Amino acid sequence: MRTLDDLDVDGRRVLVRVDFNVPLKDGAVADDTRIRAALPTLNELRERGAALILVSHLGRPKDREPELSMRPVAERLGDLLGAPVRLAPGVVGDEVTQLAHALHGGELLLLENVRYEPGETKNDPTLAHGLAALADVYVNDAFGAAHRAHASTEGVAHLLSQSAAGRLLEREVTTLNGILEDPAKPLVAVVGGAKVTDKVAVIDRFLEVADAVLIGGAMCFPFFKAQGHAVGGSLCEEEGIEPARAALAKAAKGGARLELPSDLVLGDRFGADAERRELDGVDVPDGWMGLDVGSRTAERYAAEIARAGTVFWNGPMGAFELAPFAAGTRAVAEAVAAAPGTTVVGGGDSAAALQQFGLAEQVTHLSTGGGASLELLEGKRLPGVEALS
Repeated sequence: MRTLDDLDVDGRRVLVRVDFNVPLKDGAVADDTRIRAALPTLNELRERGAALILVSHLGRPKDREPELSMRPVAERLGDLLGAPVRLAPGVVGDEVTQLAHALHGGELLLLENVRYEPGETKNDPTLAHGLAALADVYVNDAFGAAHRAHASTEGVAHLLSQSAAGRLLEREVTTLNGILEDPAKPLVAVVGGAKVTDKVAVIDRFLEVADAVLIGGAMCFPFFKAQGHAVGGSLCEEEGIEPARAALAKAAKGGARLELPSDLVLGDRFGADAERRELDGVDVPDGWMGLDVGSRTAERYAAEIARAGTVFWNGPMGAFELAPFAAGTRAVAEAVAAAPGTTVVGGGDSAAALQQFGLAEQVTHLSTGGGASLELLEGKRLPGVEALS
């Protein structure tokens, strides 16, 4: 994979695919984590004399909804850089081309939401050529979109004479590949969330390379059901039962230990005001649902994490967004933050949990791409990365 070290950018226009798909509130950026993650690449390119044309998607527009304009992002990026960031009136076209070609070294132009163009998600060659016409060099720093073969992530990369990964994308790929290829041992994978089917491939991969795989969240219930336990009213993905049974069988043959919760926290419904009950065991009575791992499980998982040379965590241990059911996820988050080994956290809810508990700065690497990180760990090829190789 080519990196910024392979590029000559002085005096050139560089099209940078960034991941500025950030939450908005009242017309302003509510969380600028992804914008900050791109700053090292943007600052390095500007210091090396490049003029930057930035392209990103925001949400999933069906048309050109003004509430999904990149304007708030341009304003926040300008604040963070201490430099003006001009917002283009569109993604491609004569006016946008004129603005791009008028840029001088160090100046920045942010294109409008690339998904305003229907050809983006179809990897339309016409849109890719339109983007390529804006610049001399292409840099992809949007790891969170690298698993999609879109016009701005894959198509345009083949149309410019120079293309490479930005520092964020480089670090993501290097760190995640390192977990599989040369981790400090023992390697512990903590996998939570709602659905086994979303993560069955990554569970299967870690059963081959890890020393222990710790399961939490609602995805534990297909495992329990496969073992013959009662799950009550818990969220239990029926399609996940057979994959869970297969994972249990694979673990029984050797390799990684597959650890499941041994106690649970129940609620009579999903809600912050639900009646809460601790269960010493995993057979959930009728009328109750499992909403968190119990304290003994949290302590056991925390001890495994503390002994690890490398930890990968993706997915919460329960309904952490509800205060009565957040303790299990908090315990895992605190254990990961305090672990002496290398700690890598997948994006999505795990990142949100770390932010919620004020621990995001205390892990070795916090991935910006939930889906992309899982696909890379599963062994899938990411189109946005392959295009830079």
